[in-house]
Amino acid sequence: MTPIHRTINSDAEAPIKGRGAACRIPHRFEAWAREAFDDGWGDGAAAQDAAPAPRTQWVWEEARSALTRNDSPDIFFDQAVNPYRGCEHGCIYCYARVTHSYLNLSPGLDFETRLIAKRNVAALLRAELARPAYRPSVINIGSATDAYQPIERQLGLTRALIEVLAQARHPFAIITKGSGVERDIDLLAPLAQARLVAVNLTITTLDARLARVLEPRAAAPHRRLLTIRRLAQAGIAVGVSVAPQIPFITEDMEQVLAAAREAGASSAFYSVVRLPWELNGLMRQWLQQHYPERAARVLARIQDLHGVDADQRKAGRVYDSNRATRMKGQGLWADLLRQRFEHACRQLGLVRERPPLDATQFRPPAPSGQQGQGVLF
Repeated sequence: MTPIHRTINSDAEAPIKGRGAACRIPHRFEAWAREAFDDGWGDGAAAQDAAPAPRTQWVWEEARSALTRNDSPDIFFDQAVNPYRGCEHGCIYCYARVTHSYLNLSPGLDFETRLIAKRNVAALLRAELARPAYRPSVINIGSATDAYQPIERQLGLTRALIEVLAQARHPFAIITKGSGVERDIDLLAPLAQARLVAVNLTITTLDARLARVLEPRAAAPHRRLLTIRRLAQAGIAVGVSVAPQIPFITEDMEQVLAAAREAGASSAFYSVVRLPWELNGLMRQWLQQHYPERAARVLARIQDLHGVDADQRKAGRVYDSNRATRMKGQGLWADLLRQRFEHACRQLGLVRERPPLDATQFRPPAPSGQQGQGVLF
């Protein structure tokens, strides 16, 4: 039998301050197993307490392409660009965590502590937009990472992408939990006036204590509200995402929508929590660490939202990837959630459709500055 390599802490281990995940959970492609074992020669608990907190590390990558394309009917954009792999914000529920498995890294701690920055992403984007066969459609920045996570302050890759898109008069949307987007108001404001950009801030909850353990290195909820206000005051179309909705955890949807509307948001959308692949185990561990008294209840309701039947529940499944229902769920509880959202939006005057952006202004950029392909080092 081939052993499976694992580097994982026990479920009883205390959470790590400032991190969403508490372990380097093994990914689905690993072939060897390794587990901690106390051989009696020392105090295992003391050694664990003395271990330094994991630091954030990053490396450059020479990417092969900038744009990724999407054919899912339940996602509002056709193409996206992500300047980073991994995200220091550490949101425990992030569906993008499972993509770290393709890098032979853990969707747990590695996703939020071992980041990859695409050095040539702006040059690649310029070259791809300049191709004769290219046809413009809205590009989403930040679909699999947060483009305004802390590393952006140092590297500025997101700003470089915006500069390329601005030169090409190409429509794009941004979704973020980072207040760093305010830095780029000077670029975004004139583009917004030309209907070339919309910005969405995700606010999962107004509960600061919950936010600190749910999305530990993202901007605090009150800071995101201030960002909405500043963007709106600059004339930028700004929406609020109350996503994901996690049963019995994020329970203040109406309050979030009201606060965002008061700050200047004009549109809103939501989705329900999704737990594909390794995210299932990560979320279970997080619930046991932070909300053990309601963990089983939360997981049962997530299964209800995704229509998971009895046999699937016995197998530990909590998620249905059906594109027709995965974003909003299905059944009674999904309907109640939808009704709450729609009623709040009507009461507050929030539009549930994203503002239309104009692709007719697009002009292909000169492909100057394109860099050659390389390797991660």
